[in-house]
Amino acid sequence: MDSLITLLVNYKLFEEKRIKDRFFKHTDLLKILNGIKKNSDFNVNEAGFSTNGRSINLITWGKGPKRIFLWSQMHGDEATATMSIADLLNFLSKPDQYKHIHDLLSEQCTLYILPMVNPDGAEVFQRRNAMDIDINRDFNRQESPEGRILRRLRDEINPHFGFNLHDQSTLWSAGNTGNPATISLLAPAFDEDLSINSTREQAMKVIAIMNSEIQETISDHVGRFNDEYEPRAFGDNFQAAGTSTILIEAGGYYNDPEKQYIRKIFFQSILSGLICIADESYLKAKTTDYFSIPENKKLHFPLLLRNCKLERNGVPYMIDIGLCVEEKVTRNARSVKNTYMVTELGDLSNYYGYDEMNCEDFTITEKRKLSINEPADFTVYHNNNILIKLKNGVLTNYNLE
Repeated sequence: MDSLITLLVNYKLFEEKRIKDRFFKHTDLLKILNGIKKNSDFNVNEAGFSTNGRSINLITWGKGPKRIFLWSQMHGDEATATMSIADLLNFLSKPDQYKHIHDLLSEQCTLYILPMVNPDGAEVFQRRNAMDIDINRDFNRQESPEGRILRRLRDEINPHFGFNLHDQSTLWSAGNTGNPATISLLAPAFDEDLSINSTREQAMKVIAIMNSEIQETISDHVGRFNDEYEPRAFGDNFQAAGTSTILIEAGGYYNDPEKQYIRKIFFQSILSGLICIADESYLKAKTTDYFSIPENKKLHFPLLLRNCKLERNGVPYMIDIGLCVEEKVTRNARSVKNTYMVTELGDLSNYYGYDEMNCEDFTITEKRKLSINEPADFTVYHNNNILIKLKNGVLTNYNLE
């Protein structure tokens, strides 16, 4: 699959340019689907409707015997996979580009794609649906129309493989590598004992191949998601039902808040998985390679200030300050307002920051006393120059030296 590296270099050829950030809506997706409908290689059908009456659409492509079901954006604010799906649709609609991959997938697989399972959540950029239900905890009760659609389609399609596509917090790290977990992978458990049967083993082998491909592009940025059994979740139950299920989570990457680089790596993850299923190369993979993927650890802060000199009651001391970003959706749900919160204080020597500053030689003045889970309100000086100024959590000056 050497061509996947070249494919990423030429990503602009099929990148869906109408999607440029995480805040696209159901109407934006429909414009893309309306274009796809004109291509006879695709079938686009309404699978049902959301709580607020928005269509949930199933796209079918390919003519092969291996049935693969992909679904994205069960959580409305987890949009990276849907961006990658839009790019995948463009890729599949251009058979003359990378024809060998296109023909392999078309002849060996039938893809069933359900983008934006939660369009109501996407509309207001929130995790839950319009009922305030977490769809991914509604497999058993089936109270949400979105959950009912997803479960029904799995039963009707009876897919051999399933791709469960999500976003995760950018705070997750790829083990102790010092890098964020840009992509996390998991073959979900199907019981509390975390047993491994042939269904789950196949998912592990596909993930082993996917990981090796991602490492070629972005080494040491892949984590293995926690496999604690969740009896209410769709991935765990689909695994139990006999669909080899692969969870892909988009995490964080440096200077990529809208995940436009990550969408490419996510695309590579999906495509490498599809290819190894199509040509059955995954059968030669080893589950030991799956377990060699480092487990996710929450070791990253958006901003980490090291060796900060402070004073309490006339006593000087030195601490590290870990700051996280709290996102608040704006009124039109097309952007977010960021508030920097003090998340941790103390010895953070084994943690990492997307941005870091050694404050050993700097002066810090607190407008308001540093307190855990409160907005940051302080200034960092070097001589008389302001390096960082945070006012009630809002970053007004930022000059890393």
